[in-house]
Amino acid sequence: MGIDLRQVVAGILTLTMFVMLGQMIKRDHFDSLQDKLPGEAQDVQVGNANVIEKDGLVKLSKGSKGPWMKDSQELKPCWSRTTFDGIEQSRGYVTFSLTNGPEYHVSQMADAVIVARYLAAALVLPDIRGSRPGDERNFKDIYDVEKFMKSLDGVVKVVKQLPNEISIRDLAAVKVPNRVTEDHIVENVQPIFKSKGNIRLATYFPTVNMRKTTQKSSVDSVSCLGMFGTLELQPEVSEVVDSMIEQLRTLSRKSDGLFIAVDLRVDVLENKNCHGSGTNVAKSCYNAQEIALFLRKVGFDTDTTIYLTQSKWDNSLSVLKDIFPKTYTKENIMPEEKKGKFLEFEGSELEKLAKE
Repeated sequence: MGIDLRQVVAGILTLTMFVMLGQMIKRDHFDSLQDKLPGEAQDVQVGNANVIEKDGLVKLSKGSKGPWMKDSQELKPCWSRTTFDGIEQSRGYVTFSLTNGPEYHVSQMADAVIVARYLAAALVLPDIRGSRPGDERNFKDIYDVEKFMKSLDGVVKVVKQLPNEISIRDLAAVKVPNRVTEDHIVENVQPIFKSKGNIRLATYFPTVNMRKTTQKSSVDSVSCLGMFGTLELQPEVSEVVDSMIEQLRTLSRKSDGLFIAVDLRVDVLENKNCHGSGTNVAKSCYNAQEIALFLRKVGFDTDTTIYLTQSKWDNSLSVLKDIFPKTYTKENIMPEEKKGKFLEFEGSELEKLAKE
């Protein structure tokens, strides 16, 4: 059974929206309020709007459309091709798969590019795998192959498949942590690569407590290119995502086309990892009611448009819609003629893309 495109559309949509939202609102808008919510009335500056805060609720001045950042700094590429040396002659191959949904694809790609470049190895075009056995798609089903290969031209040699004389059974499996470092490659990957000649890479994602603090290094620019400059949707998928974003902008006319994307999924809230153990553990998951109250406290009007990553409507989301009536899932904003292909099967890669 092949991977459906639903989850992939879901994933890419939310990632796109989060980038847009990051340009709209500066983080310090939220940080400046978090210690002031309860208590006496006080004047607060949010973006370009004057507000008065009392008893945990922000009241915006008349004429304000919400705590949106109007003149945010435009995002710029975090890499420059002038920083990359030429490609060394290929000494072997690095293979890998994109897994767990689009929100993980960019990180997996970045790690693979770093490893392949450091080892002077050729990077084999990855396949895309879902969570169920047999859920597999070709890279070209979701992403633009030619643009991917062109983006890495002069950085890493990319081939579409392994040579016939190399069997996948002969590949050495190597696990690397997300945000892999040069030291880790030297100590744990390079010896295996030199011994076997070809490897199959898998990225794992350490918990926050397991992460090591890393200093800036020479691989940062390569990592940035791999994460933000390589993966583009193939035209049909891109068209669906663009139409959904345009629909959300249309629904957000009163806020000049600005809207909020919230990564809220009921199935994740039920996961045990969302329930911290002990009083000192920071909370990492928030339900619909908590999100609604937070958005109101920082000053968003009840007419604000909100997009949720939840696949289908769940009764637990009603409290959010009661406060923000213009709350939507992908089913509300996707073109009718595309729903059969992108929303037909639960848990597919296309469905994930539409959520994210």
